[in-house]
Amino acid sequence: MVVYFYHQIKRVMTHLKGGLMKGILSIVKVFLLFMLVTGCAVFRYQVPEDVLRESPVPPLTETRRSEILDMYAVLDWKNPPNQDVFIRAVHGYDYIPKKKEILTLIDFSQPSTEKRAYVIDMEKQEILFNTWVSHGVNSGENIAEHFSNAEGSRKSSLGFYLTGKSYCGENGLSLRLDGLEKGFNDSARVRYIVIHGADYVSQEFIEQEGRLGRSWGCPAFPLSVTKPIIRKIKRGSVVFIYGNDTTYLRNSRYSYQQ
Repeated sequence: MVVYFYHQIKRVMTHLKGGLMKGILSIVKVFLLFMLVTGCAVFRYQVPEDVLRESPVPPLTETRRSEILDMYAVLDWKNPPNQDVFIRAVHGYDYIPKKKEILTLIDFSQPSTEKRAYVIDMEKQEILFNTWVSHGVNSGENIAEHFSNAEGSRKSSLGFYLTGKSYCGENGLSLRLDGLEKGFNDSARVRYIVIHGADYVSQEFIEQEGRLGRSWGCPAFPLSVTKPIIRKIKRGSVVFIYGNDTTYLRNSRYSYQQ
């Protein structure tokens, strides 16, 4: 790869002698090709094994449960998630190191017509955003019922993630996600599962179709709030995607036993 680009650049430099404009255009082509190849290589990587949790999180103590319930009570919910879903989200969040003090909770046990995405400042105990979010086209119609970690499934993946870098793609400003749960979401990068905006995530679409539009597995947000959400949660904040799936709840290493 390095030798190839070396010869390409060498050839471009020769062009510069013959015609400045042609040379510049060739440089641009080489640069774009390089960005495309290396960009895809960076994007399509599997989460390192040492990032994936090997053992279950410790049991939830009564003291911590009480603290989480107190937080649940003081948050200014407009459309609150189920209390147990919130407890699961915070308990898992507690055991993810090197994170920002922000938790994004996506509750796929709610229908897509509900504002089921919550961005929470854990330090200030404040809800920063509460909005709609889409699920994968093969996960269900109005309610997500089927989940997968498989490439090409076009289903949503459950579990805990850490946010990566933002980038501009075909859906505008988007945010890479690193799945932290082996077998449930650790193929997020391979599957190109990212946070992005979509025009099918809107009140207008709900009024026309009776549900939100659906993605190919990505959690898509309304265009009006995608940029501020990404800017707030990018680079190391926790995202938890919940769904009513017994396989996940029984086998996730972040799940607590009631």
